[in-house]
Amino acid sequence: MAIHPIDFRYGTPEMKAIWEEDFRLRCLFKVEAALAKAEEEVGLLPKGAAADIAEAALNASPERAKQIEDEIGHDMMATVLAMAEVCPRSGEWIHLGATSNDILDTATGLQIKASLDVLEPKLKRLLSILLDMSVKNKSLVCAGRTHGQIAVPTTYGLRFAIWASEIARHIERLQQLRPRVAVGKTSGAVGTQAAYGPHGMEIQTKVMENLGLNEVDVSNQVIQRDRHAEMICWMALVASTLDKIFVEIRTLQRTEIAEVEEGFGKKQVGSSTMPHKRNPIKSEQICGLSRIVRAQVLPAFENIPLWDERDLTNSSCERVEFPEAFVLTDHLLTLAARVLSNLRLRPENIEKNLMLLHGLNMAENVMVELAKKGVGRQQAHEIMRLSSMKAFEEKREIADVLLEQTAVTEHLSPDEIHGLLDPHRYTGTAVQQVERLNAKLQSYLT
Repeated sequence: MAIHPIDFRYGTPEMKAIWEEDFRLRCLFKVEAALAKAEEEVGLLPKGAAADIAEAALNASPERAKQIEDEIGHDMMATVLAMAEVCPRSGEWIHLGATSNDILDTATGLQIKASLDVLEPKLKRLLSILLDMSVKNKSLVCAGRTHGQIAVPTTYGLRFAIWASEIARHIERLQQLRPRVAVGKTSGAVGTQAAYGPHGMEIQTKVMENLGLNEVDVSNQVIQRDRHAEMICWMALVASTLDKIFVEIRTLQRTEIAEVEEGFGKKQVGSSTMPHKRNPIKSEQICGLSRIVRAQVLPAFENIPLWDERDLTNSSCERVEFPEAFVLTDHLLTLAARVLSNLRLRPENIEKNLMLLHGLNMAENVMVELAKKGVGRQQAHEIMRLSSMKAFEEKREIADVLLEQTAVTEHLSPDEIHGLLDPHRYTGTAVQQVERLNAKLQSYLT
């Protein structure tokens, strides 16, 4: 039976396929074929050898490569021998001049490129969902909260817009890091390309052009792992944004607040013992798995300082780290889009919570208006602080407390006081900010 939950619980078929062993081995075959093509073009291989090796790359069996590895204990040499078995005329030319990591690291570059091609459209879909939610709810006033306490009003549109803006920055980061991480190299045993002769740099350029990868500028036996650490950090950032979003959704779904709610299926069970429960389990899953993605950051950084021209400590680590990070990040983005698409807002509770303090959360608005009327800002703050505390302790309407104070009524009429305490009229530029962001980020969706 399967052990790791990625095998049976988490992840999408498209991302899992990229990190399956079969795809990995086929990437190795593909890199060997690209190397042979480049070497033939510069005269290192006899004419026709590259075509033979390309055909072998298509016909070689990943299963056979695994069998050979079990016999000889070397994964890269097993790949070469599996190809050579189905390439009788030119099999001896496979892997000429190459060190293992010329092929292994370049194959990883192909997997990374394919993975980023899966993640980018999912980020854009999530951005589209959030922008749509921000526009639809741009005027839906709600209680803002700081320190877990009700603050001045905000809007759900602005809340969704803030999340959308953060996702847009992750798209920018992805586009910036892509050329640094979707890379390959053919630099030989210690980076000098000596085994490739005077054509080493040309061969590397040709191989990467053939594979659609960027080439490194310089390298030793391995591609330097600062590139991969940046990539893992990016996925940790994405996961942390999703964690942030769904912590908020979980908070807003608390029974006492109940402003939003995950979609709940007709046959869905919330609890094995409490039939009434409607738990935010998908949001909780996102928050939980984001911790696993973030946990990959430390090993990614520890893979940077390898011994001399290389050691092997990064290899076993990356066999776990890369698949976990990519599969789980992809899973998180997929699940996040699903939850947000089915998110239910409950306007009646949003309004109830907005009015919960009976105007106390509007003290800032009155304070600012008093300052404009000639009361000093500090004095206005003290008036409103004392009035707010009095209303809170005596469980009274703040308007009634203010109407008893000459320091207030000599500057503000009863109608003005009641108007200043209306939270629906105190959202500043929230709507305009949403509209501006939506216009700005439309180009990110293409």
